[in-house]
Amino acid sequence: MIADAGGPLRIIGGGTRGLAAGSGEVLSTAGLSGVTLYEPGALTLIVQAGTPLAEVEAVLAAEGQRLAFEPMDYPGLMGTIGAPTIGGIVAANVSGPRRIAVGACRDFLLGVRFVDGMGRVLKNGGRVMKNVTGYDLSRLMAGSYGTLGVISEVSLKVLPIPRACLTLMLDGLDDVRAVAALSRALGSPYEVTGAAHLAAGAHRTLIRLEGFEASVHYRAERLQRLLAEFGDWWVEKDSPAWQDLCNVAPLHGGGDVWRVSARPTKGPMLVARVPGADAVYDWGGGLIWLRVPEGTDLRAALGPFDGHATLVRAGPGTRARLSMFHPVSQPIAAIEAGLRARFDPRGILNPGLMTPQTGAA
Repeated sequence: MIADAGGPLRIIGGGTRGLAAGSGEVLSTAGLSGVTLYEPGALTLIVQAGTPLAEVEAVLAAEGQRLAFEPMDYPGLMGTIGAPTIGGIVAANVSGPRRIAVGACRDFLLGVRFVDGMGRVLKNGGRVMKNVTGYDLSRLMAGSYGTLGVISEVSLKVLPIPRACLTLMLDGLDDVRAVAALSRALGSPYEVTGAAHLAAGAHRTLIRLEGFEASVHYRAERLQRLLAEFGDWWVEKDSPAWQDLCNVAPLHGGGDVWRVSARPTKGPMLVARVPGADAVYDWGGGLIWLRVPEGTDLRAALGPFDGHATLVRAGPGTRARLSMFHPVSQPIAAIEAGLRARFDPRGILNPGLMTPQTGAA
């Protein structure tokens, strides 16, 4: 289908991110569905790209395992329908709150099969993690948003579901104090797997611990002592707050949503530059989800900073005026253009989606 294409193609999985609008014929991976191979003892899963995420998670849960990078479900945030697919998760490198502890989606990729812009079927990696020379095509495809090739199959490392999960919670901290508390927790030896702050409402701060039950309770007690100066933390077992945080539930509804990556200690200062914004801090403050009034140019409001801002949700007019991705330096733009020329010389795969604006280094 790609080899015979006479013009641009818009690649979609479940269509949950709303990125398939625009010119070009839609090419869906939904027909590529099903688990090809699952070896629970080897912690290995090979699955077709169009398989719904919920189906993958159900197969793993039956064996007491999970996708440790905790992928989010976009329809609530984006106001779309459909179900996310594992290929779309990999193509966007979608990683949730646990990323700070275990790594991103790309870190769990063992291999990938895809079709490039010329219709060639390429495969990289396999069923075990190896370090090799040359292109690491699996990691290259993760986060490429279908602009270098259409993923048809992925091989993933999976991990066991922990025996216990406790969340330390505290209300009332301002953003600066909350990020300070999260930084201290993450800098401790107590193996934190989630560190977040919901700036709206009660200003709730959350710290997650997972593992064997005795270990989790011991670490929770030690963390409460370590963080006592910030207030009296209470503990909740198996809190549903992490699922809401993973799916950015506090920002569902109206307004534009941006995803900002920055140094945690600088996050509160950046949020303060946008009066009236609703903020959700994840990854200890290194990831900030911001809801702002429709049409706001957040990059202009923030000014220069050490990080980047990605436009996630906005109306057609704002998307036409503002690029989705942050401007990149000339050297990075040249590398990206070279990769596109190598894998999609005709420029037909999701054209314009990741075409960068260039800016200062």
